[in-house]
Amino acid sequence: MKKIKILIPVYNDWKSLSKLLNNIDGEIEGLDYNISIAIIDDASTFDRDLDINDLSNISSIKVFSMKENKGHARCIAAGLKYILEREDFDYVIPMDGDGEDRPEEIHNFLNHIKNSNGKPIVGERVKRSENLLFKVCYQLHKLITLTFTGKSIKFGNFTCLPKSSVEKMINEKATWNSFSGSLRKIEDNLMSIPSKRGERYFGPSKMSFYNLIKHSLSIISVFRKTFLIRSGLFIILYILFIKSNASIITAIPLIFLLIAVYSVSNLALRENMDEFDKALSNINDIENIK
Repeated sequence: MKKIKILIPVYNDWKSLSKLLNNIDGEIEGLDYNISIAIIDDASTFDRDLDINDLSNISSIKVFSMKENKGHARCIAAGLKYILEREDFDYVIPMDGDGEDRPEEIHNFLNHIKNSNGKPIVGERVKRSENLLFKVCYQLHKLITLTFTGKSIKFGNFTCLPKSSVEKMINEKATWNSFSGSLRKIEDNLMSIPSKRGERYFGPSKMSFYNLIKHSLSIISVFRKTFLIRSGLFIILYILFIKSNASIITAIPLIFLLIAVYSVSNLALRENMDEFDKALSNINDIENIK
């Protein structure tokens, strides 16, 4: 029986996590897999308050309490590192803890394992639940990422990773900065399955417009060499195009691009392999709650 680890980062949102755990337990009933859960508590400031049922289908649940808040991407990176080095598993499924990664899609990943030939399986987002403005901004994010990196990235954290891919990610410093960017960098051959973005169980989505821009630039920073080359070519061609009509207005695209170059350069500094190697030292406590 294959062993599946579901990896869930959480920061304060214990109410959503409780509902997610209950829903996961119901969705995996009858599946011929050993499914356990690793919860990475990113130094929450709220007391842990989990309201969960018997959870008879989940084999075990561990909660990793971190000493310092490191952010969503680094929580996942630390979780992957721990699972690879200290757990017995065949596949890891990272997913958000707020319901936007829908637990009813877990069986879709598992159903595709036998035909994946060891490739990572990614949930390609075909439908989102946010408002129209956010959907437009998200499409713009994908277009900008493709334009400046040459990589089409239509997935987030919700994936199913074989052990071989987890090992590659742990040895790639970009994982400490961007999960989806790192996975796209190390694996050219991915299996995509459709995934519908769910609605957050409680409260507003944490993916604001600012966070979406930061997310986009973090992915671009993984492919910064391509980005810098394409940006340089754009600047040269644009200057040649506007040189006879140069003004503050026509300079605006250049200003935005230079800001983007500066931001990408700063975000690239987050790719710190020394910090990544020491990620497990940030674990304060590990508790088995099932």
